[in-house]
Amino acid sequence: MREDAATPVPLPADVTAFLEHLRVEKHVSAHTLDAYRRDLQALAGWAHTQGMAPADVANAGVRAFVAAEHRRGLSPKSLQRRLSACRSFFRWLLRHGRIEADPCTGVRAPKAARRLPEVLDPDEAKALVEVDTAAPLGRRDRAMLELFYSSGLRVSELCALRWRDLDLDDGLVSVLGKGSRQRLVPVGSYAVRALVDWAGEGGASADAPVFPGRGGRPITPRAVQLRMRQLAQRQGLFKRVHPHLLRHSFASHVLESSGDLRGVQELLGHADIATTQIYTHLDFGHLSKVYDAAHPRAKRRRD
Repeated sequence: MREDAATPVPLPADVTAFLEHLRVEKHVSAHTLDAYRRDLQALAGWAHTQGMAPADVANAGVRAFVAAEHRRGLSPKSLQRRLSACRSFFRWLLRHGRIEADPCTGVRAPKAARRLPEVLDPDEAKALVEVDTAAPLGRRDRAMLELFYSSGLRVSELCALRWRDLDLDDGLVSVLGKGSRQRLVPVGSYAVRALVDWAGEGGASADAPVFPGRGGRPITPRAVQLRMRQLAQRQGLFKRVHPHLLRHSFASHVLESSGDLRGVQELLGHADIATTQIYTHLDFGHLSKVYDAAHPRAKRRRD
C-alpha cells in the first residue's frame, strides 16, 4: 500500500519551522528532508482527522497514529521511520518550550525483520568492474565502477565529485558525506589507473565534474543506476546490481579480510558503528576467530 494515500493537509507552521531547522541548521540532505516531510505530513493528516494540530498530540495519540499507520499497511521499517521523525519533531518542540512533555516517550514501532544486504562475491565484482574500455563510454564506466568498488562511495557522493576532490598521486578522494561530514578515502590502484585513463580522454579541469551528465552538469544518481543495470547485464551478472550493492560489497570484503569494524566505519563515513554492522554479513565463526586472535583475555586455556 502507498504510504501517503490520503490527500495531504497543509503543513502547520511549527512543522514547517522544524523542517527549516533541519535544512538550515542540521544541513540534512534533500532526500532526508523529503523523508521527514512525508512522515510529518502523515502525522499532520492523522491529527487533522482528530481535530487537532500535531503539537497537540499526546502519548495516547502517538500510539493511535502508529496503530493507524500499521492498519493502513505500512511495513515495520516504514513505521520505525515515521516514529523516528515524530520523535525528532516533538523533541525540537520540547526544547523550544512549545510542549511540556515528549508524547513519544515509551512508544515503540513493531520490530522489522533484519535483512542482511546482498553482496557480490569478489569474482562477480571483478567481472562487473572490468568493462570494455573500447566500448562507447567504456573509460568512463570503468572509472565509475572501479571507484565505487574501490572506495565504497554512496551514489550521491560519486555524482558530486569534482576532479579537485581526487589526489590520484597519493590515491585519495575527499568526500562530502551525510551531515556535511568530510572524509578522506583511499582509492585503489586499479581505480587510480581507470581515473587517469578517463581524465586523459576528457581533458578535465579541476572544477569539472568527474562524471558529467547532460550539459556538463554532474551525472544524476538515476542515470548511474540505469547505467549500472545495463552494464551488469552486459557483463553477464544476473543479480539486481545497483550502486549500493558495490558499497555493500566493498564493506563486506574489507571487513572479511581485516576484521576491523571501526576502520570500515571510518571508510564508509558512518556516524554510528551500529550502521556499519548492518553492512556486514560475517558469520559468527569468523567473528569468533577475530575475537580470539585480538582480545588479550579471549584465548582459551589449554590443559
